[in-house]
Amino acid sequence: MVQRTPEGTGPGDGGTVAESYSFQVDLRGIVDLLSHHLYSSPRVYIRELLQNAVDAVTARQQREPDAPSGIRIVLDGFGLRISDPGIGLTEADVHQFLATIGRSSKRDDIEGARREFLGQFGIGLLACFTVAETIRVVTRSAADPDAAPVEWVAAADGTYALRTLDPAAHPGPGTTVHLAPRPGAASWFAADRVHELVRDVGSLLPYEVTIQSDGRVVRATDGVPVWRREFGSAAQRRAALFEFGAETLGFAAIDVIDLDTEPAGVGGVAYVLAQPGNPAEGGAHRVYLKGMLLGDAVRGLLPEWAFFVRCVVDTDSLRPTASREGLYEDERLAIVRDALGDRIRDWLTEIAAEQPERLAAFLSVHALGVKAMARHSPELLRIMLPHLLFETTDGRVPLTEFARNHPEIRVTATVEEFRQVAATAAAQGIGVVNGGYTYDAELVAQLPLLLPEVTVRELDSDALTAALDPVDPADELALAPVLATARATLDPLSCDVILRAFHPVSVPALYLDSRGARNERTRAQTAQDADELWTEILGALEAATPRAQLVLNYHSPVVRRLGRITDRAFLKTAVESLYGQALLLTHRPLRPADTALLNRAFGEFLSWATRHAAGDEG
Repeated sequence: MVQRTPEGTGPGDGGTVAESYSFQVDLRGIVDLLSHHLYSSPRVYIRELLQNAVDAVTARQQREPDAPSGIRIVLDGFGLRISDPGIGLTEADVHQFLATIGRSSKRDDIEGARREFLGQFGIGLLACFTVAETIRVVTRSAADPDAAPVEWVAAADGTYALRTLDPAAHPGPGTTVHLAPRPGAASWFAADRVHELVRDVGSLLPYEVTIQSDGRVVRATDGVPVWRREFGSAAQRRAALFEFGAETLGFAAIDVIDLDTEPAGVGGVAYVLAQPGNPAEGGAHRVYLKGMLLGDAVRGLLPEWAFFVRCVVDTDSLRPTASREGLYEDERLAIVRDALGDRIRDWLTEIAAEQPERLAAFLSVHALGVKAMARHSPELLRIMLPHLLFETTDGRVPLTEFARNHPEIRVTATVEEFRQVAATAAAQGIGVVNGGYTYDAELVAQLPLLLPEVTVRELDSDALTAALDPVDPADELALAPVLATARATLDPLSCDVILRAFHPVSVPALYLDSRGARNERTRAQTAQDADELWTEILGALEAATPRAQLVLNYHSPVVRRLGRITDRAFLKTAVESLYGQALLLTHRPLRPADTALLNRAFGEFLSWATRHAAGDEG
């Protein structure tokens, strides 16, 4: 059809009169677009058929509350047909809505009362062409009882035929859709597969849906969702929820959380994973829209910190995407997300206060993940901090409890550093937290935000050394020859030697080093193994100040006995042995030079023991 443009270009501006044309639509191209790009699988054809039927029944029941509502699917050798006693269509409706792509018969209703209907885009019936060669619709309107029944037959090539039928042959309102399989799509019409698809997408629909095949009729819907049913006791309800979750999601949860938030238009259940979840992946949830499955891997429904649950929810308030397989990110979804997050947070708070065994079971699986998300969620950190355990000089305790005894908290950078100082720091009353485990140092650093009276600092060797008791000058003078030999022996290893008195006495020597000292050792080792150019570059970075310290414990009988050794060579071996033992207590990898020292000291002791044994025998 050609139309003249009412305004714009024309003879007056030197050109010809503009003409407008209607676009030509390639239906096969649109079907290909639907099946390969908009919809994830041809299986959505069942959902679209059910959706149209449910919306038609809903529309009629708004006019006639006592109207029938049962939806029937029949499978035979010719394909599939689905019948509903819904609102139906007149001949004018068929032209307007079935034969016009992109227009929905429910659009005006949805814009005014979106909560009542499922469909929103008017292209759902086209999804049937992903599996069907022809679509035949027989319909009669309940809104216009005098209108004749109409038959509409559409083919995948974009053509359709329309005729009116004898009213006597179709006395009641409603619609029946017949699908004839396209070549290669017969498997989508197999009875078992259709039943599986209907159960999967429509088990929570508010109307009864039955499937007839091979003379057998099976009900495919469950009616009221399990979380809205009445049970004899809370234990029975809880057991039913667990059973439903195992059947629906395919895993046995360790706990369940009610998610009924009526003001937000959402109801359902969250299931706590029995395996550690990945905070980076987020959650994929099973979402129903007014009883119809929207998707079984819908993301964005919960706050990111709630990665440890998988949900089954039904909503009448959220807006689906164009494919109706996900949720549209809008203000309404943000409100629902916050409401569901509040419910999960309430559950955590409740079990933390009243059911510690449930909290312990939860944290035994998800402690690491909770720590990961608590770094970015002050709310989650506030709830869980009193219950998360950290390795400290007081044992494995919550940080809140540790802070009560140690207002000034020191944090080690590595597990090895903590093991190196833990016993000594504990004996001196210094509160140290092992920050070497994943996320722990970051969480400890946030502790002053929740407890302003607490200070957190990184542990350094100077702080620990300052906390150790000095030795009486006369006693230190008596061990001066020992200290001189020790310093000369360990100087090539960039290690100083000092004398202090501390507990426990079972630790004769403590090896301490700062981050600067560790970096310097790494630099020196790298320079030793590098080529000439890199050796020169790394040499320019050499730092003279950072050195490790070997702290000899004057309370240890082993250290005091060193003063009795008159053989300087044997004293050197004894010092090397104490240095090696202190290194081993740090649980860190040994440098080649340290390994050689330990081997040499061990060999010297064996030689000394062998000589003395031989002398005793002689």
